[in-house]
Amino acid sequence: MNFSDFNFNPDLYEGLMAMGYKSATPIQELAIPEVLAHHDLIACAQTGTGKTASYLLPVMDNISKAKNRHNNTLILAPTRELAQQIDLQVEALSYFTNISSLTVYGGGDGIAYEQQKRSMREGVDIIIATPGRLMSHLSSGVLNLSQLQHLVLDEADRMLDMGFYDDIIRIISYLPQERQTLLFSATMAPKIRGMATKILKNPKQITISIAKPAEGINQQAYNIHDQQKQALLTEIFKSGLYKSSIIFASTKEKVKGLNKAFKSLGIKAAAFHSDLEQKEREQILLDFKNRKLPILIGTDVLSRGIDVEGIDLIINYDVPGDPADYVHRVGRTARAESKGTAITLVNGKDKRRFENIEKLIEKQVPRIPLSEEIANMEIKHVEEKRHPSSRPNKRVWTKNKPNAK
Repeated sequence: MNFSDFNFNPDLYEGLMAMGYKSATPIQELAIPEVLAHHDLIACAQTGTGKTASYLLPVMDNISKAKNRHNNTLILAPTRELAQQIDLQVEALSYFTNISSLTVYGGGDGIAYEQQKRSMREGVDIIIATPGRLMSHLSSGVLNLSQLQHLVLDEADRMLDMGFYDDIIRIISYLPQERQTLLFSATMAPKIRGMATKILKNPKQITISIAKPAEGINQQAYNIHDQQKQALLTEIFKSGLYKSSIIFASTKEKVKGLNKAFKSLGIKAAAFHSDLEQKEREQILLDFKNRKLPILIGTDVLSRGIDVEGIDLIINYDVPGDPADYVHRVGRTARAESKGTAITLVNGKDKRRFENIEKLIEKQVPRIPLSEEIANMEIKHVEEKRHPSSRPNKRVWTKNKPNAK
């Protein structure tokens, strides 16, 4: 289906063409007509399917025809990074229109907070916000959303996972009952459906390829010991095969440790974590997007907070605990029908987790053999303490070491 079939406002359509949009993706083809018809909507689609444009385009078209545009639309997102990505799309699509937008999130200085307050009082077309910071503006009485016409919840499952349910319900209490509500989520857990029944009215429902990585992703896995992981990463990146990569680790401490190890090896990378100042985080993302930074290391906040084309490698340094998070992580590559590689490092304790992922995606991921050099590494093994009264026993053993007796 071509975008000309939707009969968008000519200025909006011109921005769409300038961005290189051609034919609609499946979620766009199904969702846009429902939003244009002012129906409430529950849409479930994996990352990389074009769901952001599937609500932005019809909402912006409705805004262009609206008589009252004072704080017309509110988009809630789980992280500041996703809010910024959405705002970038709004700016690009609205280039030939007079549609205005404002991002609202924590972490800025007092000047940024005051600028947010002033813009809210004057009124903008679209507010893109994280729930916590928006709630502080509503509680202070600065923000008036009594004339709001569109509410969008993007990555609704992630917002609930992050504990934003109460904030979302409180925010909705400030909104007019007569509004259009759009709920977009990559998964449709019972808690999402429970919230949907409270905040949507007779919604239309669309489901597109739940929890399945894109076909263009070359998924691979290595059975590996933790002490071999750094050597494997060094081998991968020293090969020069990949130009833009993201490494996902389970904790902030591991992210920092990997970054330190890469620096000592002369491999250019940057750690992305919550201890950084907001300006530092924004600069890292900008450098990564502009290809000045080839490797980004982060936790799962990146799996939904970054939307960059051309990422050709995803590495799961740790197997995610939630199978759905695996889909979000690997979904950062092979976007918009391109191709990419996703490598997962599976240690002994993570084997069951990875089997659960394979059940979810209904596919057995090929296991790649380690190089002889890495396979023959000396492994130092420390037994875990199993009882408070026991003391850990340390032993060193050699696996597949040549000439070992």
